[in-house]
Amino acid sequence: MNEFDYEVKERWGNTEVYAEFSAKTKGYSKERFEDINTGLEYIFRDFAELMKSGAEPSSTEAQALVKKLQDYITENYYTCNDEILADLGQMYVADEHFKNNIDKYATGTAEFASQAIVINT
Repeated sequence: MNEFDYEVKERWGNTEVYAEFSAKTKGYSKERFEDINTGLEYIFRDFAELMKSGAEPSSTEAQALVKKLQDYITENYYTCNDEILADLGQMYVADEHFKNNIDKYATGTAEFASQAIVINT
């Protein structure tokens, strides 16, 4: 377990969402996890590209990416309802690990995605 996985388990290990995540991903191979995580990275890369194009978080394109993100999380990790999505949006800017990881595509991507999520939820 890497440091990030340990932190996730420490913070959310006793929640229903974490239990769902554990059950859903139990049979995932290392390669499957890598593929899924890469798909998630592509969504944040798309947020970065959209932000760099000058789009607003309220734009149709940004809102479509929020929906794509929510659906992707639900399909691959756990049920991502609007409340969870809103919490994730806050975490993307409040938690330095998440912020730095998302901002690797372009500085401000985490804030852009967070704002788009706030508008959506």
